[in-house]
Amino acid sequence: MRRSLAVVSAGLRLPSSTRLLADRLAEAARRELERLGAETDITVIEVRDHAHDLVNHLLAGYPAPELEAVLGTVARADGVIAVTPTFTASYNGLFKMFFDCLDDTALSDKPVLVAATGGTGRHSLVLEHALRPMFAYLHAVVVPTGVFAAPEDWGGGDAGQASLADRIARAAGELAREVDRRDGPAVTDPYDDPTPFDRMLQGG
Repeated sequence: MRRSLAVVSAGLRLPSSTRLLADRLAEAARRELERLGAETDITVIEVRDHAHDLVNHLLAGYPAPELEAVLGTVARADGVIAVTPTFTASYNGLFKMFFDCLDDTALSDKPVLVAATGGTGRHSLVLEHALRPMFAYLHAVVVPTGVFAAPEDWGGGDAGQASLADRIARAAGELAREVDRRDGPAVTDPYDDPTPFDRMLQGG
């Protein structure tokens, strides 16, 4: 069976530790899904590339075609990996804006792995205090293990890197098993329906 994962990365800089964490989680999830017998398509969405379209969507009420395609990718995915940098003890505004623009039903019953990066390990509770409640509100199935990466996890010696690798493997395994156990029913994609703006252009 073929599966799909949408990876949403809300890093602001290039290179980005947020994107690095997203890529490592995606690769670990791919390995686990392949071990379970599923070929996996992975689409990485850099939210920063859609920043202007997100603002315009909130102001105008309908997405530009490129943004609509990206939102549809998330809605159709079998699972989602969502990664944000930590700003003021929470997700950053760009990350929140992306999920504010997503249809209310797009994540219903969808497996989601949450992850974050930050300047200090003291911010690790962002996973439980900000990310998990937001995705619970959107009716997603958030896997038990969230992954937080601080600078010491990347460059703090073998112990720190091993700990991060263990957390990545555990979270990716949980996501893969949650995706794999589903029968893969047809997903209702809210972006397949014409928007009011589309209907206006079509004279409907």
